[in-house]
Amino acid sequence: MKYKCLVFDHDDTVVNSTATIHHPCFQDYLDSRCPGKTCSLENYFLKNFEPGFIEMCRSEYGMDDAALTDELNYWRAYVQAHVPLAYPGIKEIMERQRAEGGLICVVSHSLEQNIRRDYAANSLPEPDAVYGWDYPAGQRKPAPFPLRDIMRRFGLESGELLMIDDLKPGYDMARSCGVDFAAAGWANDIEPIERFMRDNCRWYFKSVEQLGIFLHG
Repeated sequence: MKYKCLVFDHDDTVVNSTATIHHPCFQDYLDSRCPGKTCSLENYFLKNFEPGFIEMCRSEYGMDDAALTDELNYWRAYVQAHVPLAYPGIKEIMERQRAEGGLICVVSHSLEQNIRRDYAANSLPEPDAVYGWDYPAGQRKPAPFPLRDIMRRFGLESGELLMIDDLKPGYDMARSCGVDFAAAGWANDIEPIERFMRDNCRWYFKSVEQLGIFLHG
């Protein structure tokens, strides 16, 4: 076992959700509340990468706090009725990690109830801990709190964790905690995102299979 704890992002790392759920939901919201405004899938990926979803909503679509709350409620209702599929190979990586006595944690911007639902629906091992959007803003990724709390709860050192994520907030969080980071590159082929991850991350994996080989040979 290379790492005692694998810390997974959720969307576009474990499940294929942006292209199939989150982006269609956001465009539906714009059609409903902001007729004439659009957001391409590529731009949605790019702005979630940096500066982040909230900042995109404020700067590009002029959303105030009330509109952001409205969008959040719209999104909550939408994702309740749409379950994403896990990427092929993720289940086997998690099952081997658990069989070898390792931990599986999740740090994501999705809600904990939806994360746990997605794990159950895809027959993935139940996570040992989940840090989702339910946490206060100052304790969500990219804040260091989730990784520090995992280390505290399970008595781990930073070198015993691997953070696996497709976007910059996960990279920033891992770097701030001295935790190894593996970039998940299987969700999209957007050149600026891939270039940043390849240039800045020690490991970049274009497929789930490559991650599995890295972890288990």
